[in-house]
Amino acid sequence: MTTLLAVGDIILDEPDPDSFFEPSRRTLLGADTVIGHVEVPHSTTTAQTSTDVPAPPADPAALGALARAGFSVVTLAGNHIADTGPDGVLDTVRHAHEHGLASAGAGATLAEARKPAVVRAGHRKVAVLSYNCVGPRESWATSSKPGCAYVHVLTHYELDHASPGGPPSTYTFAEPGSLDAMRQDIAAAREQADIVVVGLHKGIGHTPAVLAMYERPVAQAAIDAGAHAVFAHHAHIMRGIEIHRGRPIYHGLGNFVTVTRALTPADDNDSPERRAWAQRRVELYGFAPDPDMPSYPFHPESRNTVVACVEVDDDGEVHARLRPCRIDDAGRPVPLTRATGGEEVVAYVRDISRRAGLSTRFDWSGDDIVTITQGEQR
Repeated sequence: MTTLLAVGDIILDEPDPDSFFEPSRRTLLGADTVIGHVEVPHSTTTAQTSTDVPAPPADPAALGALARAGFSVVTLAGNHIADTGPDGVLDTVRHAHEHGLASAGAGATLAEARKPAVVRAGHRKVAVLSYNCVGPRESWATSSKPGCAYVHVLTHYELDHASPGGPPSTYTFAEPGSLDAMRQDIAAAREQADIVVVGLHKGIGHTPAVLAMYERPVAQAAIDAGAHAVFAHHAHIMRGIEIHRGRPIYHGLGNFVTVTRALTPADDNDSPERRAWAQRRVELYGFAPDPDMPSYPFHPESRNTVVACVEVDDDGEVHARLRPCRIDDAGRPVPLTRATGGEEVVAYVRDISRRAGLSTRFDWSGDDIVTITQGEQR
């Protein structure tokens, strides 16, 4: 049996990054392979190329905290990886490798970004692929530009009623050639490894429960192509979980360690982009961060999170589980038992899965692990 653990977004932009993993360290160190998504560049460059909310680079040394907590692979394909330009992309890859972390999803060229991270887990090899589905296009790698691997998602707006200027319906779907490239990568990875998993940076940020139209087809396409599991992130809030052809799709693992002050204006003289974002956040998503947690500028529901646990037996059968966690007042994910708050987190996961139209069962298997299967909830 090979055990893989995966978590959602990771931002290590506060002092003493090791301390944020203390409550979860014992859980993470017990797996064959642990995967996390690094959200921002880790570099000393001062360049800023983002046209969105500024995401300053984090300390390269902070990546060492991931290795010390038990992580072996980091996925890098995301909307912020190129915020500090080509140097930031290449520095992040280099520093990850220097700290003993394999990486997937970013590189000096698109071909490099599409290569899987292949690591040994006992007597088996695990291949990890990583794709960004949310843009911006400036973050995408090309044959001659550093950046990330991607699945190009198209958006179409249609006015479905007789009210010009009114709100349209939104339709999203993957560009076929881009989706085929992902399928080809998965097929190639199956030739290199015994187990293949895919990380997808996808979803609508800071919005509870909702899955955009493209999300299930893209994730299911990865399973259909041979992936044993899909782990998604980006929205900074959890999404539901489904079982497709006997294999799990964690549509959004939410936040894990995400500590940063980059989205919190320090004063009226702060970045105009950051101040504008703080105002838009309330208008778009209906929340303001907890003022007592200035380094955790996220939706209050995002403090519900999980560690995904996927076990692959020697016959290739996949068993999906989760370990419920709660992000505490210090921004640390804390694994829970059923009696110490885990039931509330699992109830939340059941609810967002149901609201997304997913038919999934979540059953406790002891005090701290929940088994995930296809079928009616109870």
